[in-house]
Amino acid sequence: MKQPKPYMNPYLAGFILGLVLLATIYITGRGLGASGAVKSVVVEGVKDIAPNHYANTAFYQEYRADHGDQPLRSWLVFEVLGVLIGAFLSGVLSDRISLRLEKGPRTSNTTRIVAAIAGGALFGFGSQLGRGCTSGSALSGMAVMSFGGILTMLAIFGSAYMLAYFFRKLWLK
Repeated sequence: MKQPKPYMNPYLAGFILGLVLLATIYITGRGLGASGAVKSVVVEGVKDIAPNHYANTAFYQEYRADHGDQPLRSWLVFEVLGVLIGAFLSGVLSDRISLRLEKGPRTSNTTRIVAAIAGGALFGFGSQLGRGCTSGSALSGMAVMSFGGILTMLAIFGSAYMLAYFFRKLWLK
């Protein structure tokens, strides 16, 4: 098996991300974020699967008033699609594509999958409570020197640091 190429220098990657964020703010007038795209997909799904619920729920009507009848045409949806395609291409170019479950040696496959699903669900719920995901709230917020963005970033890294002790056995030997 061929050795994968090394990861990009993190300082260079951070600098490039900063340039992308700057360009996004300049072009669109707002920062990066992914939770808005997920919300657009969910709203469109509810509209198609349960039209009566969609028509009779205030949240969906407010969302439609703010975003129009075609939420999947939001630039955020295209941003997330671009991120997914870019990540896949990056994995292919660096020989890092494989179908394997990464976990610590003492962690069962079931535990790892349940932990991943629970973490994803908590992240999704938290992004709705916090009115945005980490990239939207923290990264874009800090880019415009928002006090809320700085607090969000401190909360994200602080809570991750405090909780890492309890979840380390999922990864460590």
